[in-house]
Amino acid sequence: EVKMIPPPVPIQPPQAQPGLALDVVATGQSIHPEDRIKLYSDSEWERFVQEWVDSLRDEYTLVERCGGAGDMGRDVIATVNGGNGAWDNYQCKHYGDSLKPSDIWVELGKLAYYTKRGDYSYPRRYYFIAPRGAGTKLSNLLKKPGELRSELLKQWDGHCRDRITKTELVECDAAMRDHIERLDFTIFQATPVLRIIEAHAKTRWYAARFGGGLPQRPEPLSPPNLPGDNEAVFVGELRRAYADHLKHELKDVDAGLALREDLREHFKDARVEFYSAEGLRTFSRDTLPPGEFEKLQDEVHSGIKDDLRGEHSDGYRRVVAVVKTARTLPLTSHPLSSRLHIRDRGGICHQLTNDGRIRWVE
Repeated sequence: EVKMIPPPVPIQPPQAQPGLALDVVATGQSIHPEDRIKLYSDSEWERFVQEWVDSLRDEYTLVERCGGAGDMGRDVIATVNGGNGAWDNYQCKHYGDSLKPSDIWVELGKLAYYTKRGDYSYPRRYYFIAPRGAGTKLSNLLKKPGELRSELLKQWDGHCRDRITKTELVECDAAMRDHIERLDFTIFQATPVLRIIEAHAKTRWYAARFGGGLPQRPEPLSPPNLPGDNEAVFVGELRRAYADHLKHELKDVDAGLALREDLREHFKDARVEFYSAEGLRTFSRDTLPPGEFEKLQDEVHSGIKDDLRGEHSDGYRRVVAVVKTARTLPLTSHPLSSRLHIRDRGGICHQLTNDGRIRWVE
């Protein structure tokens, strides 16, 4: 009997997902922050937590990272505003699973041991911070301070006695037990990770860690009627440039340029550009890590140096030529490029003048 072999079934090519965009093709699907933080090392997790806590400026005057050997059970410590030395402890635990009671006994033991010795004061609040949060058992236990205290005493020999310090065994003797009985166990809590990510999204570190682009930039402030102290240097340099162009001394810009509409308009535009760049500086401070705006200034400075060194009939002509070049510089590789206004480019030139890095008249 001849068996019939079924014809081959054609293999359908994989279909592109609907809405496939250029950035997805270039970088792949984005990873949700909740999944990304699970890939962090212990030290990176501590830095992430420090970035978040440091943004709580209304609550804390100082945030320090102590993680590592010799931290005495403190990872990120935050000094409370107006708290007369009160502080909060953010204990970072980067584990593969949600936290269990057995994960925290040694930390509570360290706190009891070092506060009994007087190495530091007892904290106002103590937060356990983990990428997978606290498990149900620990979460319930943290809500029962009396039971938490009793359980620590029971678990001391198994989890604390030989793990608090490498130099000695720490016994839970009568003095230690009495110290623990007097401690406030209502200070302990575990912060949900999604709440941390939501708060971190408001910091200057978020875009650098998780991408997603920068928020919309606020409109820059308009210059005040009279130049302020923050403009003094660059305004003075412009005055010298105008004087070089007019071939006579110029003590007051307004009075000296009364008959030169073109120069008065240039001066007005220069101040608008300066304040636009100052607005970009503030925006960078709020949305990107420190130093990014300074890198942009350095790029502009590098791009205008040839024009600065070039031959110009006077200082005003040098200003015009240099700012014109700045407006055409390819700054697309900088993270601020998507929020860069044309006025910012000239404004950065005036910022560089204001900082004493360039001069229009030698």
